[in-house]
Parts: sequence; C-alpha cells; structure tokens
Amino acid sequence: MAPDNPRTGPDLLLRDKIVVVTGASSGIGKAIALACAAAGANIATTYRANRDGADKVVAEIKALGRECITLQVDVTDDEDLAELAGVVRDRFGRVDVWINNAGADILTGQAADQDRFEKLDALLEVDLRGTIAASWVAAELMRGQPGGGTIINMSWDGAVSGLGGENPELFSAAKGGVLSFSRSLAKSLAPEIRVNILGPGWIETAFGEIAPSGFKEKVRQAIPLGRWGRPEDVAGAAVYLASDLADYVTGQLIMVNGGDVM
Repeated sequence: MAPDNPRTGPDLLLRDKIVVVTGASSGIGKAIALACAAAGANIATTYRANRDGADKVVAEIKALGRECITLQVDVTDDEDLAELAGVVRDRFGRVDVWINNAGADILTGQAADQDRFEKLDALLEVDLRGTIAASWVAAELMRGQPGGGTIINMSWDGAVSGLGGENPELFSAAKGGVLSFSRSLAKSLAPEIRVNILGPGWIETAFGEIAPSGFKEKVRQAIPLGRWGRPEDVAGAAVYLASDLADYVTGQLIMVNGGDVM
C-alpha cells in the first residue's frame, strides 16, 4: 500500500481545518500560520500595514500545498472584522479555529517614543478591545456549525506573575484583560466552542532583535530552559490547542516561556 501523502496524511493534527490568524505578517503570527498550514490546515491571515510580509506568508503556505488568503484588517474597526468574517465564510464555508494574535507594538519604532497614555490607549484598543470584538465575530461564525470551533487568544505570562516597569504595567492591563475575558468567554460558549489562551514569555520577535545584549543575557540566565523563546515555540502550542488533542481543554492558559513564570 502506498504511504500517505505527507501533506494530507491522517497524522496531520489540523488536517483540512480552516484557521484564521490575525496579525500574521511577521513574528509569532507568521509562525502560527505556517505551523497550522504544515499541520494540514487551510489559512486566512490578516495584516494591518505589512502587505509584503503578508504576501510572503501566503506564498510559503501555498508552497506547502495548502490554501491561503490574506486581508488587510484593522481589528479595532468592527466593519473590517465583519468583512473578514464574510470573506472567510464565502471562501471556505466555515471556520474551525480563530487565533487572535494581532497586537499593538509599543516597544519598537516610533511607538516606543510615545507617552504612557498613548501606549496604553493603543494596547487597550488593539490587544484588548480588538481581541474581544474578534472573538465575538468568531463565535458567531462557529455557532451551529458541525463540530463547533476553537478560539485562541494571546495574553502574556507577565499578566499572571506581574513584572515591574512602566511598559510591563501597560501590558499587564491589556493582556490581563484578555486572560480574564477569555476565561469568561470559555464558559459562555461551552460546550460547543472551546476558548483557550497563550501566554508567551521572552520571545525573539522585533523587540528581542533590538534589545541590548546585556539585557538579553540577563533574561536568558533567568530562564530555566536557558534561552529566549522562538516564535515557533508559541506556534507549536497553538497547533496543539487548535487540534483535537485538546478537545477536553477550555478556559486554560498555556505559558510558553521556558519556565520563567510557573
């Protein structure tokens, strides 16, 4: 008997599932979209400004033999979210997994020089309100469809432990809200729809690339597993939560942080 096609075999955790990943033009979102595609899913991604990055992700996913579309979406715009839902429904007929990864960057570029209230407004508008609004849109798409669905929201391990400093205070306000909202949503939507949360720690994304070497080394030494995380580490946890292996898991936070917060 011929072996299974590696792109369609039964061992693929997300075989033929439809997965939406917001904020997937780079970093963690890109890694999650690629990992879900490698696990057998067809993907809809969103981007806000980085069209070139989004197009490259689409090309990589199509090279894996999976379908992929990308849309420019501002998660703070309810009309954009409604349009995203309509496009996904029309193109794929359903959505099995919706991953809210889009977030405001207050640590790099011009945003790093904003005052505390500008940063706070951005985090509350994008990370918190955007996640809430997108979760409601996802739930409406999933209600009543066979098999229900799965929503995965992005929090932060520091929202559990606390971390000193002005920027961590701001992140705690937004990401702590995401964590609390998601647990309440999990109870509201059960048993038809599962809702879980990812809590990344120190991950080599844009901030990790520009952080001073001394700071990076101090962080590394404090992490039990001895290294900064990679976007692919978070993506692996996302694939698990999106898969049927997590069929009895809802309302839970998985911290992907090398043991920095336990």
